[in-house]
Amino acid sequence: MGDSVLYKFESGTLDLLLGKPLQDRKKGEVTAPNGLGSVVFTPSEEAFLVVSAVFDDRYSLDLLDPKIPGELESIKVQGIVHNGIGELEGITHLKGTHYLVQYNIDGCSWLYDGYYNENKKILTLKYSLTGEGDLSNGVLEFVYYDKKDDRFIISFSTATTPTQIYTIEGKQRDLIVMHTNEMLLGINENLLSSGEDASFNSYDGTRISARLYRPSKELGFEGQRPIVYYVHGGPQGQERPDFAWFSMPLIEFLTLRGFAVFVPNVRGSTGYGLDYTKQVDRDWGGKDRLDHIHAMTKVLPKDKDLDVKRAAVVGRSYGGYMALMLAGRHPEFWSAACDMFGPYDLATFMDRIPETWKPYFKVAVGDPSTKDGLKFLEERSPRTYLGELSCPMLVIQGRNDPRVDARESEDLVNTLKGEGKDIKLLVFEDEGHDVLKYENRATCYNAITDFFSKYLKP
Repeated sequence: MGDSVLYKFESGTLDLLLGKPLQDRKKGEVTAPNGLGSVVFTPSEEAFLVVSAVFDDRYSLDLLDPKIPGELESIKVQGIVHNGIGELEGITHLKGTHYLVQYNIDGCSWLYDGYYNENKKILTLKYSLTGEGDLSNGVLEFVYYDKKDDRFIISFSTATTPTQIYTIEGKQRDLIVMHTNEMLLGINENLLSSGEDASFNSYDGTRISARLYRPSKELGFEGQRPIVYYVHGGPQGQERPDFAWFSMPLIEFLTLRGFAVFVPNVRGSTGYGLDYTKQVDRDWGGKDRLDHIHAMTKVLPKDKDLDVKRAAVVGRSYGGYMALMLAGRHPEFWSAACDMFGPYDLATFMDRIPETWKPYFKVAVGDPSTKDGLKFLEERSPRTYLGELSCPMLVIQGRNDPRVDARESEDLVNTLKGEGKDIKLLVFEDEGHDVLKYENRATCYNAITDFFSKYLKP
């Protein structure tokens, strides 16, 4: 991840500008990842503005002169108004000296309208289009610049609102017009939870970005709220306040039923720098698991509105794997657990994935063809620890899953049932590595929420 090569193709000629091609590397040679992202022309079209991780692990804007391939020069960016931790996601050339710059800050989208001074090598961000005001605490799904009318058309979602289409107009970018009115039928937006920042410093001082979704006060719940601990998939992914994503409607549904939902983006997540993302490589269930345990033991107990003695863990894909690891290795924390198509045995999981995936997983997870590699996979497999499971568990699986074969969940359930554990399996015969069909999602959301309600009693 982050090891990229950039070429310039002009008049039938291909010139290398940045990076080292695989065919030019010696056997076993390792090159520092450059994290190359967006690449656009400068106004003169004599050089390139690129987003990379060469000078800043959380990405920066750099200048690449094609006359000096392989060398980047850091560009000054001024006018930033956001706070928090995140990444520079990209830059788009609009016209002339006019550019659009996008950041992901603690999961929320910040979009800036700016201008580049090519002589001074300074990019000035003049207006924030999203990130504050009416378009804040959400995720930018798409943006288009209308050159003729000098306006932006965007689609934007938050934790409480489905994706809406807006235009941002006016010389001061202060006229925002909403062109759609998507809504949750039968549910007042005031009953939903917009979430709050709940970031914390983990056991080794690493800052972990997180959000906490509490039930709306208008729902009338009293007393401490039970916790649903939600773990995202990937593992190199990120949970964001985005109602268009699978998990956000589930999180909101849980808050409507009286649960507080804690959603951390532990190390290994995207959105917080290349090094942060790569910390999960060859460390599945390692430091990231300890981040979760620190949250459960040192962070959440400090919130007097939460009842950590009534806690459930849930996750999908890698999040399902982590839910299994947490339920097996740390059973004392959980009153219930839900695994959604998570690997149970890393050795059989890697044997069952598509052949084209196996080379990558050998590098990113472990090599089952070696003695040490197989031993490591066993040490990091939920199967090794789930004999200690002490709470009821719900397992959800798509029959046609190409990533986590359904046999993983079947092996899990059959083994633990044989040991007398309280475990149930819900299989969607017409789903793959997700739950996409509307009817199935309704069944899935209700199954999880009813299951947790039974044992956590909100």
